Amino acid sequence: MKLVIHGKNIEITDAIREYVHQKIEKAVSHFQNITNEVDVHLSVARNPRINTRQAAEVTIYANGNVIRAEESSENLYASIDLVADKISRQLRKYKERRQEHKTQPIPTNEAVVAEPVADLIGDRTPELPGEVVRTKYFSMPPMTVVEAQEQLQLVGHDFYMFRNAETGEINVIYERNHGGYGVIQPRNPNTNGQTNGKNGKTAQGNISMPEKSKV
Repeated sequence: MKLVIHGKNIEITDAIREYVHQKIEKAVSHFQNITNEVDVHLSVARNPRINTRQAAEVTIYANGNVIRAEESSENLYASIDLVADKISRQLRKYKERRQEHKTQPIPTNEAVVAEPVADLIGDRTPELPGEVVRTKYFSMPPMTVVEAQEQLQLVGHDFYMFRNAETGEINVIYERNHGGYGVIQPRNPNTNGQTNGKNGKTAQGNISMPEKSKV
């Protein structure tokens, strides 16, 4: 298993490196057969208006899937402890889900045409960053909407971008403010808001999902 440690606004000392190896390797020790690479990102956010926050983010690449957890506190070592516990729970959930898929038939879901999304932020105040501070690159293997919803739960974000296996287009699945999930698809102006997939079939849109598991 490959473990890579990055730092932002912080020097990765030998003591920090040893502590990360100790905690993270212990957290993933029972899942090394499905873990290919572990990426640890440590950072310190200095803001004079608030207390200094020290964050630990762990990203695990497991058999083509991405599992992510992030925690922050006023103490870096405490943040590492918290994120180690969280990523262990995420891995356990991922392993249990894989076993369920092997023993149960894959459920089918009826596709519903996605309506144009008028508001994605609800009552929140829109805020734009002053500059691009980070760029990420990752592969996009084709997957169904159901598979993308599972990935959304594993990475812990509010949205997840994926390549739709039916249409080959880039879609975004997101958590709706009032519960459930929505899917954003490219609109073809010649199809009155509907996106055609291969062989003229309508692509999957908003989909009824089970309630998201709490981690």
